[in-house]
Amino acid sequence: MKLLNQLTIGIATLVTAASCARYEPLDFQVQKPESIALQEDIDAYPALKSYINRAAHPNFKFGVAMSINDYLGQAVKYRLANKNFDEIVLDYAMKHGAVVQADGSLALENVKKMLESAKAAGMSVYGHTLAWHANQNAAYLKGLIAPLSVTAPGFANDLSLTGLQDASFTGWTRTNSGAGISVVAGQGMGAGTKALQLTASAASSTPDALQLVSPAIPVRAGRKYEIVAYIKSDKPGEGRISFEGLQNNTPKVDWMKKGTATETFTTGISWKEIRFQVSDFTGSSIKLKFDLGYKPGVTYYLDVNNLYVYDTQGTPLITNQVAGGDFESGSGWGGWGGASTRGITADGLGVNNKGKAFFVTNPTKAANYWDVQTTYSFAEPLKNNETYNLSFWVKGTAPGIIRPELQSANYSSNGFGQVSVTTDWQKVSLSTTATAADRSRLIFSYGEFAGTVYIDDVVLSSSKAAGGSTTVEKTAAEKDIILTEALEKWITGMVSATKGQVKAWDVVNEPMDDARPSELKTAAGRTSIAADEFFWQDYLGKDYAVKAFKAARQAGNPTDIHFINDYNLEYSLDKTRGLIEYVKYIESKGAKVDGIGTQMHISTTSDKDKIAEMFRLLAATGKLIKISELDLGVGVKTTEAKAEHYKAQADMYKYVIEKYFELVPAAQRYGITIWSPLDSPAGTGWRAGEPIGLWTEAFVRKQAYAAVAQALEKNTK
Repeated sequence: MKLLNQLTIGIATLVTAASCARYEPLDFQVQKPESIALQEDIDAYPALKSYINRAAHPNFKFGVAMSINDYLGQAVKYRLANKNFDEIVLDYAMKHGAVVQADGSLALENVKKMLESAKAAGMSVYGHTLAWHANQNAAYLKGLIAPLSVTAPGFANDLSLTGLQDASFTGWTRTNSGAGISVVAGQGMGAGTKALQLTASAASSTPDALQLVSPAIPVRAGRKYEIVAYIKSDKPGEGRISFEGLQNNTPKVDWMKKGTATETFTTGISWKEIRFQVSDFTGSSIKLKFDLGYKPGVTYYLDVNNLYVYDTQGTPLITNQVAGGDFESGSGWGGWGGASTRGITADGLGVNNKGKAFFVTNPTKAANYWDVQTTYSFAEPLKNNETYNLSFWVKGTAPGIIRPELQSANYSSNGFGQVSVTTDWQKVSLSTTATAADRSRLIFSYGEFAGTVYIDDVVLSSSKAAGGSTTVEKTAAEKDIILTEALEKWITGMVSATKGQVKAWDVVNEPMDDARPSELKTAAGRTSIAADEFFWQDYLGKDYAVKAFKAARQAGNPTDIHFINDYNLEYSLDKTRGLIEYVKYIESKGAKVDGIGTQMHISTTSDKDKIAEMFRLLAATGKLIKISELDLGVGVKTTEAKAEHYKAQADMYKYVIEKYFELVPAAQRYGITIWSPLDSPAGTGWRAGEPIGLWTEAFVRKQAYAAVAQALEKNTK
């Protein structure tokens, strides 16, 4: 205790003495580490776009690419984009694969939301991209040009075809032959098969100016009869089928299952299926009238072997793999899934309010379509490589989707595709081919449907048992017409919907081949094609770009700026020259190309001399030139990058921008777009794990940021 008191007194004396002494600051300084000082300097830079002299460069666009979700989310990336850039480019959301749906319609809701958000922020939007081989809804496009597969109905044909098959026209009446009605060999859908050839006169303008009337067809009151025909024409045509013996002999019909009933159908050089039902009979027979006199000089072809009128409630000519598919004596169906229930309805709830039906109730949509299913097991597995036809009637308590499949015990399957269910009974006819000998059951999946689905009269049969099938390949000319229409529909729809704010587009993207830089890319010779790849040029030839530019020009604003865009132009000068020659070709065909975009996904080791020469070649075209997708790797992953890598990256960013301003005349400078503003995270699909951006993944500015700012300031004075 005494020692502690002495220590306390000593400390107090020392403190008192110190408090009485005069304060003198120590001469001691700590220098900031160079890295911290450098970062503070970079962080002090204003926003990038502030370095652009707008008085000298009023039209120059400094752009950035990002995902639509990042922009609509209005979080850090959104604020970074609005603060530093003039223009946004969506990396995927405005492409064919993101917008075009399975039925060819365009899903543009999110794009329109993004446009509204960008407008509110004062950001312009650059359209990317209209005609490309990647990021396509390739399944839809391939479906348009897929062979037409025709399966004979599994019911007796009540329409006598004898007079057509022997060309005698017995029972058939050529009420008005126009310029001629005859049966011709080799013009039907199958090899060597016959077709009716009907040619309208040069003055033809009314439906009955070219008319062929069928023999009387016996019908039974209360039954539905299906009419099936396949027709094409040598040029765009128009027609209808009218009747004798109906309460309404000139009905409006949804002729080709497009969802809308019309007075007439249209025809073209491809075979089209006409399929509809009638039931409003006034007597015991009806006659069909093929009225094709609407347009002058058109020659029509009706396939003879696939012209049908049959009783949909008649006795099938086929062996149904689903015993008791009418559900009148039970079901034989099992099922599972969540809180769903299933069973047989009461009598009178089947199709046409007759008999029974099978029902499945799924209270809410499931996470996966297969989470709610019903299954029917066959007596024996189906045959491998055989095509099977599935037909059934279906309706629901609300619109929705179900999916039927042929399945094996190990869950491998052959699907029939999605079936859209409405609140009215409708008959569905589908087909698929069993690709293994173990398909032992029929599965229906209801996970995407919320409510109750009713099915009735389920028939699954081999196409062979149903009288065979016909497969018709589309010709090159047909594919050209079909895909031209699809390309123009897509471009017109997209450009028209966005032209209020989108004033510039990548109309054609990456057309030139890498190995043959003076030629177009092609799928020919490739061992694998990605699921989203579709090469328009393989079907439309070099003019695919001509059609794309013309469609964009027609649909957009008169002053819109249209670019052609490609990559590796700084790597392969021959590719640059090939692209320039292709632009000349496009314009020789009457289309206008306003500018050329060079993507420039480069690295610190890219050849600077080639970069400069690329700019010279592009500038010599007199076109607007855009650096469209600039990002810059350092040769290593982010985890391995060091100070010298980042210094080299900054230097190369600066070099590219300076050379662009030096070698591209001011009147030709559209602008520069930074493709990846942030370093790319590991595991992403684009330059994964590379430090390619102006910011780190944590939104910290890099030396590249300062270099870009300096280059913009220096070169826009």
